[in-house]
Amino acid sequence: MSRLKSSTMDADLQKVFGNPVPELYEAATGPDASPALARALELHSFLALTEEQVARVRDRVHADMDPDRDVDDLSADKLRFDAQWLEAALDARDGYRAALGELLRTMPPPDQQARPVRTTQLRATASLPPSAAPAPPRAGAARARRP
Repeated sequence: MSRLKSSTMDADLQKVFGNPVPELYEAATGPDASPALARALELHSFLALTEEQVARVRDRVHADMDPDRDVDDLSADKLRFDAQWLEAALDARDGYRAALGELLRTMPPPDQQARPVRTTQLRATASLPPSAAPAPPRAGAARARRP
């Protein structure tokens, strides 16, 4: 099993679902897991991965710009590429944060999520008045066309 990565929205998930994120992942594998929990954890996984990418690029740029590093090792092309990579990762992170935040805001309260909807099937009964005559045997039948 893969290592669980945290994200900047772990506290929001815990607040809405009432359990720490590792316990939510365990609950999501159960037969009674809600679709909202599954979707929230899917977004959480994407967000955690994207935040890891942001941190990797940031750390790489910091290492490249270390004051003790030889200036001859600097590459404008490499820094431009890292800037593009960082911009893409930040855009993805912002999108996942927005999607997860919207999902958590629009979910029904947790106490209403687990309750199954019960419906009662009504039976309609009708009786014909005693004076109603039965329909003739060919009622509603299409007439044959005459030449």
